[in-house]
Amino acid sequence: MKRGKKTMAKATVYISSTCPYCTMMTNYLSENNIAYETVNVQTDQAAAQKLVATTGQLGVPQTEINGQWILGFNPAGVEEALNA
Repeated sequence: MKRGKKTMAKATVYISSTCPYCTMMTNYLSENNIAYETVNVQTDQAAAQKLVATTGQLGVPQTEINGQWILGFNPAGVEEALNA
């Protein structure tokens, strides 16, 4: 897979405290040296409201990379966003 812009992109992962797929996503990003920050929508209601207003969904994980949104644990979607 081509990962040309990976090192320049930064991901924001919207998570909850008890979500196993959120852990899988952050582990995937770490293992592939992709910089990310997490926002816990379970503890940050303003972030939860912003997420729903932006994407129309509250399910987690939701990951934003280069203006693209990836719902769930989706490594292929991450690679696609990194190469966009």
